[in-house]
Amino acid sequence: MVKRTSSSLRRHGDANEAAMDPSADAQLAKMGYTSELPRNLSMLSILGMSFAIMAVPFGLSTTMYITLTDGQSVTILYGWILVSLISLCIAASLAEICAVYPTAGGVYYWSAMLATPKYAPVASWVTGWLTLVGNWTLAVSINFAGGQLILSAITLWKEDYVPTQYQTVLMFWAVMLLCMSINIFGAKYLDIINKVCIYWTGASVLIILITLLSMADTKRSGKFVFGHYDASQSGWPSGWAFFVGLLQAAYTLTGYGMVAALCEEVQHPAREVPKAIVLSVVAAGITGVIYLIPILFVLPDVRLLLDVANGQPIGLLFKTVTGSSGGGFGLLFLILGIWLFAGVGALTAASRCTFAFARDGAIPGSRIWKRVDKRFDIPLYALFLSTLVGCLLGLIYFGSSAAFNSFTGVATICLSTSYGLPILVSVLRKREKVKYSTFSLGKFGFAINIATLCWICLATVLFCMPVSLPVEADAMNYASVVFAGFAGISVVWYFVRGRRGFKGPPVPREDGDGEGEAVAVDGTGEKKLDEGETKRVEKAS
Repeated sequence: MVKRTSSSLRRHGDANEAAMDPSADAQLAKMGYTSELPRNLSMLSILGMSFAIMAVPFGLSTTMYITLTDGQSVTILYGWILVSLISLCIAASLAEICAVYPTAGGVYYWSAMLATPKYAPVASWVTGWLTLVGNWTLAVSINFAGGQLILSAITLWKEDYVPTQYQTVLMFWAVMLLCMSINIFGAKYLDIINKVCIYWTGASVLIILITLLSMADTKRSGKFVFGHYDASQSGWPSGWAFFVGLLQAAYTLTGYGMVAALCEEVQHPAREVPKAIVLSVVAAGITGVIYLIPILFVLPDVRLLLDVANGQPIGLLFKTVTGSSGGGFGLLFLILGIWLFAGVGALTAASRCTFAFARDGAIPGSRIWKRVDKRFDIPLYALFLSTLVGCLLGLIYFGSSAAFNSFTGVATICLSTSYGLPILVSVLRKREKVKYSTFSLGKFGFAINIATLCWICLATVLFCMPVSLPVEADAMNYASVVFAGFAGISVVWYFVRGRRGFKGPPVPREDGDGEGEAVAVDGTGEKKLDEGETKRVEKAS
């Protein structure tokens, strides 16, 4: 990597906005990158995007079959609270690092900065591929579940309808293209879209809460809601089933770290993005509790919900409680609106992650994927690649629906481990690089970091487990297989190209006057490039 100079140019009248915070572009240049994207997103917008990607009511609804199998009320409610607290620790750990290194590279860049020069390239390579695959598969799982949920609406009127594989995949492709189109033609409205998501989600949760509690003919007791535990459907030992059921909450509370990829589109990223990461988890945790408790109070027969042919019981739940197909669809429509915000936000984050990783030459065809389209001021080709990869992954559904469903686990594993690696490196280096962070965890930092690392290790094992036993081929959790497949691609590409050509992101080095200069890092140490050499390398690239 080479030193790059900051650009003050902006399109669509954003030059005045950029002038409001020249330090943001200066800090980015100090980290070795040119500012190419307009800084037109606010903290509330980033908070909205993070909140949208987690899409609490949508995520909890589409994965409800997991907790209905593995413990029911206790797993649903207390599992959510437990994972919310753990996620808050992870979010705080990431926010502390983000305040020091606010760049679109996110965890991939942080691993390189926190590691020693000798291990920076391999640390950034591993973290980068984990977060890239995690971003891609999360966007895929969100939009595939969205497609399934749309098709499930048909069963509100035609209960025996079961969509074919072709119908499911075609619907998935349609929603992927819809989300891509909104990212392209609505790029300048993303700030508004992300803010609207907060109000839509809040209003939807309140409407669902009031409707369910007011229209239910019968209600469960408080003892059932807060103390019922039944893991008999899982086949797992009673205690272990609770932990397997945590996948519902962990999958939903995953995408908060992805918004670091938007750092280069925020006015004051070192201050605003860390706050947005943490506040989004707090907001998601509270929203989940408010959403889950009324659902548990009106929960129909569990066996009836688990026997739904399309695997999406939430529509049937709404229909049963309201007593009509129209009423059920009205509530389902609110969930579908939340899905759309999530699908758009996940694809936005995935495209920015792809752009940032390609910028440092870590993806085949990086010269194409790192380009920023000047018409829309977005990394258009990275968006195309993220959409194309998702659509191709959808073909797996023709071979095995269980294998495709494992992308839920893969996204959770990849993103969790990618979050854990920079935290691990920081702990191993005694947190020296973050001790002056403007979002410091202070004396609790070590304890919080260690707690998050222990959870991530446990989660990696848990989310490779099948939801229930005995295991058959069509119900097997193939998360470990899919994860190993992507890991194999990463390793092969490293030996084909990365070992020789990948230097990692540019590493800032402090000069005597305190001004930082970006330098390349290879496997043996640092290499400072003079101005002439920088120009020659830039011209060659």
